[in-house]
Amino acid sequence: MTALPHLVCASNNPHKVAEIAAILDGLVELSPRPDDVPDVVEDAGTLEGNARLKAAAICAATGLAAVADDTGLFVDALDGEPGVDTAYYAGPNATYAENREKLLHAMEGVEDRTARFRTVVMVVWPDGSELSVEGVCPGTIATAENGERGFGFDPLFVPLDGDGRTFSLMTDAEKNAISHRGRAFQALVVALREQATFTP
Repeated sequence: MTALPHLVCASNNPHKVAEIAAILDGLVELSPRPDDVPDVVEDAGTLEGNARLKAAAICAATGLAAVADDTGLFVDALDGEPGVDTAYYAGPNATYAENREKLLHAMEGVEDRTARFRTVVMVVWPDGSELSVEGVCPGTIATAENGERGFGFDPLFVPLDGDGRTFSLMTDAEKNAISHRGRAFQALVVALREQATFTP
């Protein structure tokens, strides 16, 4: 039996790590980010750049292949905001609730509520090689929060490929099947299988 590819996860967000682990379960062996590795300043200005910064830092610290992702919510009526600053939309130390409150305020009275989540996943190997994939989930911004599950903007985001429920009203499996992160990491598994240079 062929060993599973082994990657160190660069994220220290427990919600994201749990979601990634669920998506990759049985497909990739995922190790947690070492506790002694400091936070990486995400100042690249793009999702791709931020993912690369995080993966490269963890790869350098561990000497192992590392995987990182960066996600943005792009709202059409807000000219693509919050975009790359999604996690810090209401400020550098903002809570998920504060971010959602700011978005709801910005969307008051707005008819065009179309938006998309975009996730970029980057793997960096010790030899400097890298692999990048992405996943996109189009949808709309609800007029009020609905649901208790998930995290971030999940209570406000209604995916186009769903049945009218927000991500927060879905089970983990339902969300992962159609979400931006689910699609990105599913694409990663396919790409890893096609990577002749990858070694577990």
